[in-house]
Amino acid sequence: MSERSPAPGGLALVESLVNTVDLESGADSLDTAEGRARVGITEGELAQARELRESLRVALLAHAGHPPHRAVTPLGELLAAAPLFLTVAAADGSAALAPVDARPLLSRVAAAVAESLVAGTWLRLKACEAVDCHWAYYDRSPAGRGRWCSMQVCGARAKMRRYRAKG
Repeated sequence: MSERSPAPGGLALVESLVNTVDLESGADSLDTAEGRARVGITEGELAQARELRESLRVALLAHAGHPPHRAVTPLGELLAAAPLFLTVAAADGSAALAPVDARPLLSRVAAAVAESLVAGTWLRLKACEAVDCHWAYYDRSPAGRGRWCSMQVCGARAKMRRYRAKG
């Protein structure tokens, strides 16, 4: 689990949602009212949010070149159900996709993904290679080849495992 700065723009929501569960301990912040409030969902939206979280994690693993951690509903299928509309500012003509309803998580995530596609940042949001982690992080490395959420923790563990396997 990284101490990196949050992802830019709407990707911060995606990163925050994916990181609501600690795979190593099993602790899920969506189990608490405070945790659900952080991502803006109600208890009734919990199953949908968890499904979306794991589909996002699979996409972020793919961004980093890692296989899926489990079978999930494809992210594209989930996001296809998200109602969005185009807003155009009268002052400067700038345009953006926005959720039809500001509350539903699915629409907010779809808008964030669309925004990041236009900005060229979507593929920089990744999931850690470590199977006991898979924490979401924004890869700010110049070459965009980051593999772990934290070089000091997950990266160091992976290097130590490789070293021990050689011996």
